[in-house]
Amino acid sequence: MQALHIHAGPKALVHIREHGIQPEHIGVIPGAAGGPKGLILGALDRFIFGHWLTQSLQPVDLVGASIGAWRMATACLNNPVAAFERLERDYIHQHYEPLPGQKRVSAEQVSEAFGQSLQAFYGGRIGEVLSHPRYRLHIVTSHGRNVLHREHSVAMPLGYAGAFLSNAVHRRALGAWLERVVFSGQGAPLPFDATDFRTRMVNLNEDNFMPALQASCSIPFALKAVHDIPGAPKGAYWDGGITDYHLHLNWTARSQGADRALVLYPHFQQAVVPGWLDKALKWRHGATSFLDSTIVLAPNPEWVKTLPNGKLPDRQDFMTYDRDLAWRVKVWNAAARASQQLADEFAQWLNRPDPARIQPL
Repeated sequence: MQALHIHAGPKALVHIREHGIQPEHIGVIPGAAGGPKGLILGALDRFIFGHWLTQSLQPVDLVGASIGAWRMATACLNNPVAAFERLERDYIHQHYEPLPGQKRVSAEQVSEAFGQSLQAFYGGRIGEVLSHPRYRLHIVTSHGRNVLHREHSVAMPLGYAGAFLSNAVHRRALGAWLERVVFSGQGAPLPFDATDFRTRMVNLNEDNFMPALQASCSIPFALKAVHDIPGAPKGAYWDGGITDYHLHLNWTARSQGADRALVLYPHFQQAVVPGWLDKALKWRHGATSFLDSTIVLAPNPEWVKTLPNGKLPDRQDFMTYDRDLAWRVKVWNAAARASQQLADEFAQWLNRPDPARIQPL
C-alpha cells in the first residue's frame, strides 16, 4: 500500500510542472504542533535535513510550534540524522510516575522533567542551533493577555473558556486572550505575513532559547506556563500550537528569487488547522490562499490504519498505557519504524516528480 500522499497548493503545482522540484527551490519548512503524532515524521526529517537539503546552499526558514519547534531546532544541530534519532528515542521513552501520595502526575512535575530533558538535549549546543549557516529558526509561542497574563488556578480556566468562545466567533477575537510571539534567530524577518493575527517578534538568543522552546511545548493544564522569558514581553507563555496549531500562515518567504519560493511541509495529515481551538471547527480545516505555494507530505489515511491500533501515536496513549511504559514504547517504536516508508516514497518521487501523483490541498 502507498504510504505517502503528496498535496500541493495551485502555485506549488504549477511550479512542479514547469521546474520540477529541487532542494534549492525550498524557502520554508514548517513543523506543526501535535505531540506524539510528530513521531511519524522522523524518517522524513532525517532524509530531508540529513540528505536532500544538503545538496543546496540557500537559506531556509524553519518555523515550529510545540513538537514542531523541537523538531526544527533539532534540524539545526550538527549531524541532524543522529540528532533526530536521539529526539525520537528520547520522546518515545519519556515517562512520568506520580509522586508518593499522588494519583496523577502534576503539571509542575512534568514541566520540571521536560526542562531537564531539554537541558540534556541542547545543553552546550545552543550555539549550533543559533549559528547554523543556512537555517533560520523561528519558535512560535502563545503569550497570555488580560486574565491569562499570569498563570492562576482560577483565572486560567476562565480565561481559556473565554478564549474558546471568542475563537469560535472569529479567530482574530482569540487575540484578546492570547497573542502569537515568535522567537526568531539570526535577526531573520518572519517568513510570513503576520497581519492575520496579533503577533510580536522577539530575537532568539542563548538566554531565551531554552525557555522559549519549553514554552512552545507547554500544553495548558498539562504543563506549567513559562513566565517572563528574557527579552520578551512579561507574562505567561504556553504551547505555540494554541494560536498556531498547524501553522496555517500566509507564507511570504522568497529565498533568492521566485524559483525558490516553495514551502515544504512534512505533516501528519492533509488538513492544516489554524489553531488548537479550531480542531472541532471543521469549517476552518480547508486550504486557503495562504497555502498556495505549499507542498504537504502526509501519511495516507488508509496506510495509517495499518499501524498499531490503526492510528498515529497520540497523547491519549499516555493514558491508555498508563504505567505500562514497555508496551507504549513497543507500539510507538513500531509506528516510527513504519514511517521509513514515507521517506522512501518521497525519495523515489523526487527522482521523477510526477505531477499526476499530487493531490490538491
